[in-house]
Amino acid sequence: MSTILKGMRVVEGSAFVAVPLAGMTLAQMGADVIRFDRLEGGLDAKRWPVSDSGASHFWAGMNKGKRSIAIDMRAPEGKELITRIITAPGEDAGLFISNLRVRGWMDHETLSKFREDLIMVTLTGDRAGRPQVDYTVNPALGIPHITGPVGSEEPVASALPAWDCIAGNMVVSALLAAERRRLKTGEGDDVQLALKDVAAATIGHLGMIGEAYTTNQQRGKSGNALYGAYGQDFVCADGQRIMIIGLTDRQWHLIVKATGTAAQMEALAQESGLSLAEEGNRWQLRDRITAILKPWFAARNLSDFASDFDSMGLTWSVFRSLEEALKMDADLSEENPMFEIIEQDGLGRYPVPSSPVTFAHCAERNARITPKLGQHTEEILGDVVGACSTEIAQLFDKGIVATS
Repeated sequence: MSTILKGMRVVEGSAFVAVPLAGMTLAQMGADVIRFDRLEGGLDAKRWPVSDSGASHFWAGMNKGKRSIAIDMRAPEGKELITRIITAPGEDAGLFISNLRVRGWMDHETLSKFREDLIMVTLTGDRAGRPQVDYTVNPALGIPHITGPVGSEEPVASALPAWDCIAGNMVVSALLAAERRRLKTGEGDDVQLALKDVAAATIGHLGMIGEAYTTNQQRGKSGNALYGAYGQDFVCADGQRIMIIGLTDRQWHLIVKATGTAAQMEALAQESGLSLAEEGNRWQLRDRITAILKPWFAARNLSDFASDFDSMGLTWSVFRSLEEALKMDADLSEENPMFEIIEQDGLGRYPVPSSPVTFAHCAERNARITPKLGQHTEEILGDVVGACSTEIAQLFDKGIVATS
């Protein structure tokens, strides 16, 4: 685990993907991230995938390295405790990330009355504050209509919540940027972003909005082909499916060299009048290029060319299920310093990732386990809130807080 953010305390009140991911990212860089949840657990406490015992792999995956406190969030004493945790003193404290903003209580206007330099980063669904998740934002912006097999008319949603993942890391960026400003000015900030805006900005950055607006055309579905250049999947003689990429000039020439198809590709260029040195031309001629390459792969087993492709430096991969990848890909094993086999309560032993980021000052990367709900309740009440033993005992007796 990196210690680059050691000493920073971040409080997290969240659910779903983006903000929990942000908190975990900060924790993996050394920040003390305190997550508060309801006594019965947050909205993610039992989210699938789950083990046979009902323990949530999702919860375990999103909350590594955090401290957990369980509080009755409906009770006035519970709300007061959360306020005290968020606004607790300390030069590196007063940092709050959430997607559970509640006006008149858990918002910047109210909380900043207790700490003027509070920095709060809030993720909403859309800019009007309406609820949204990745699986509603994605279809609303048209991405499923350009995803899926060629010729298909059905929209295809993504299994990966891409906008959530991007938004989570933008929460991290926004928090660190606001904290840097506070170091210079002493001023807090009320930072807001919306999941739908994150998605809309991203497709704008990728040129997709400009394309649709100026051409007034719907980009079609292209299956597994790489849009705008050349990239295609092929089935080998042994039934293995591979993906090969010719995005750059170098990548393209390596494909041609490895498959011995230079003469055929030159003939295609001459006939079409389009230079295959241009990636846009490779996209336009993708079907004819694929027709040239397809017999080459169909006549060979994966083992016939895999080593040659690797030694030549081609950009390619084999299609695998996650189960197959866990057995065959060393990057998902302890051979990768990012992973460590850890026993997770109720879930068993499996590879757990630390941060993929390494810093020169701290090359060691240790994965951290996920806390049980309320595991750190007592120590947070003492260390952060500053409650005495008598007050802590009374809070437990009244059922305002709980521990694992």
